Amino acid sequence: MDKLHVATLNIRNLADRWDERLPLLLADMAALQPDVLGLQECVYALQQDRVIGAAGAGRYESTRGWAGRPEYGNAMLVREPLVAIDSERLDLGLTRSAIRSVIELAGGGRVLVAVTHLHHVTADEAQRDEQARLLIDWLADAPAADGQVVVGDFNAEPDELAYARMCGDGFRSAFAEAKGSDPDVTWPSGLEGPAIDTDGPAGCLDYIWVRGSIAVESARLAFDRPAVDDPGLYPSDHLGLAARLAVG
Repeated sequence: MDKLHVATLNIRNLADRWDERLPLLLADMAALQPDVLGLQECVYALQQDRVIGAAGAGRYESTRGWAGRPEYGNAMLVREPLVAIDSERLDLGLTRSAIRSVIELAGGGRVLVAVTHLHHVTADEAQRDEQARLLIDWLADAPAADGQVVVGDFNAEPDELAYARMCGDGFRSAFAEAKGSDPDVTWPSGLEGPAIDTDGPAGCLDYIWVRGSIAVESARLAFDRPAVDDPGLYPSDHLGLAARLAVG
């Protein structure tokens, strides 16, 4: 049975003390070193995905999927010797998108990994539900794999339609499966900055979803530690998630 270590984080683009946050991101990435990391709000012009991937001993290649404008969007970092193949992008509307890639594992298993970021306006639950429907329909036509993993910022709490739609189509929240429930809060982290988004209540917005022949061995919060000397400085305004999976 193949093992896969997966993580996700919305990195909050370049806003809110990026230069101060970056060392925290790099330190946590160097320690975590997942096989696959999904990033949201990545500014390609700053090479944020490549900079984060360069932390630590692992060598990562990035697959990008722009959202709203060509220099900004999602990224999927895959650690060598794993390779992302058959990569595709889906436009979800409302300046959102998803990317997916097939990853062939050392033991012969195949897993399809997708990274996405859904619409953010708290009241627009129906729009997020429609984006989740588009995502699920797209994944149904994906190349064959032993299982599927979807990571990202869904901007939807566990009581929303988009969450129910994912569950109804066979996806399981890795964190909830490992811990018994989803985390109470993945946004906001506690980051303080001049452009901090304060719209909407604190809650769980970020997920690692699994479907198919995938067992969840463990899950935890990641990128969740503030600076030692500044409790208002976090790696991002979101907390990340990480999960260890067994595929096959």
